[in-house]
Amino acid sequence: MAERKQPVLGYDDTPFLPGGKWRVHDANRPQPRVVTPGATPGAPPADAVVLFDGSGLEQWQGKDGGAAGWQVRDGFMEAVAGSGDIQTRAHFGDCQLHLEFACPARVEGSSQGRGNSGVFLIGLYEIQVLDGYDNRTYADGHSGAIYGQYPPLVNACRPPGEWQSYDIVFESARFDGGRLVSPTSLTVILNGVLIHHRQASLGPTGNRILADYDTPHPPAGPLRLQDHRNPTRFRNIWLRPLTPYDAA
Repeated sequence: MAERKQPVLGYDDTPFLPGGKWRVHDANRPQPRVVTPGATPGAPPADAVVLFDGSGLEQWQGKDGGAAGWQVRDGFMEAVAGSGDIQTRAHFGDCQLHLEFACPARVEGSSQGRGNSGVFLIGLYEIQVLDGYDNRTYADGHSGAIYGQYPPLVNACRPPGEWQSYDIVFESARFDGGRLVSPTSLTVILNGVLIHHRQASLGPTGNRILADYDTPHPPAGPLRLQDHRNPTRFRNIWLRPLTPYDAA
């Protein structure tokens, strides 16, 4: 019986990759860690930090540190007008974020008055939430905009009342003392459609201001959801802190 040939698992005679200790196809290079994906699209993978699964707001608080005043029912949470923004108790930096939202099915108002809310990464960088379906408004305030800076590449909004999804890759700005080393960048996918591709932010977002990095900030902070006095709903919120391959 012929001896079965062993598969080639790597090499030890290939060139070294730039800036590292590993060769091309190095047999000794560590394997990527195993992460079990979610059982269905949008479900949290095994290494996700689940921030809201529909059962309660234990991981959330008001912006002032008090209780989170939003309503939880039927597996979602809903902004209560006048209750204020809510944010996570824990702080996060570079991450992959998933969340789902639904603007009110009954259309009231226009422009920024329809289903307005926002998702703030580290409490500073807003991805706009708005009922952007057949709703004309200023482009850098449209649903999916990096607020006040960059409109989404396309309008991929679903009709009012339907559940929509954001998948966001956030990379926080880095400073050396007071000097900016690298700006914050954001990759945003709305309903499966890429609307920002590693877009460098001009600085923390704001209303009617020109953003900048004049004031350095930490690389981590809370995830914040905005109360803009519209009953916008959120569900299935989770994130994965980003770690380099060699740190896995």
